[in-house]
Amino acid sequence: MTLVSEPAGAEHAEPAAFGFVTAPVAISLAMLVVIAIIIWQRVPAAIAKALDDKIKLIRDQLAEAEDLRKEAEALKKEYEKKSKSADKDAAALLERAKHEAEEIVAKAKTDAEALIERRTRMAEGKIAAEERAAIDQLRATAAEAATKAAARLIAERHDAASDGKLVDQAIKEIAGR
Repeated sequence: MTLVSEPAGAEHAEPAAFGFVTAPVAISLAMLVVIAIIIWQRVPAAIAKALDDKIKLIRDQLAEAEDLRKEAEALKKEYEKKSKSADKDAAALLERAKHEAEEIVAKAKTDAEALIERRTRMAEGKIAAEERAAIDQLRATAAEAATKAAARLIAERHDAASDGKLVDQAIKEIAGR
C-alpha cells in the first residue's frame, strides 16, 4: 500500500452522487419528500379539523353563557314587574324585592362572567395542549421518516467494499496524527 502525498493547499472536489447530487441537494430532496408525505397524509387538514372542533366547542359554551345571561335578564324583568304592581302599602317590601333582584342579577352576572372566563381559559388550555400534542406528533413522525430515509440511503450507497475503504481511510487518518 502506498501513500500519495498531495501538495499543501490542494482542494478536493466535493463528493457528489450521479455528478450533481451533493449533500445539501440530498438533504433538500429528503425534506421535500418528508413535506410531501405530511401533505399527502393530510396532517394540516387534521390539525385544522381539531382546531375547528375546539372553536365550535368554545362557541357552544359562549352561547350557553349567553342563554344564562338572558335568563338572568328575564329574572330581573320579572322582579321589576312584580315590584311595579305591588301596593303602595308594601313600599318597604318593594324596596327589599328590588334590592334582592339587583343582588341576584349582579351575582348571576358575576357568576356568568366567571363561568365564561373559566371555560374560555379551559378551552384555550385544551387548544394549546392539542396544538402542542399535534406539533409533537408531527415532529416525531418527521424524525422517524427522516431516520428511515437516511438509513435506507446509507444502506443503498454503502456496500462492504466502500465500508472497507472508509475504515482504511479512518485508520490512515488516525495513524497520521
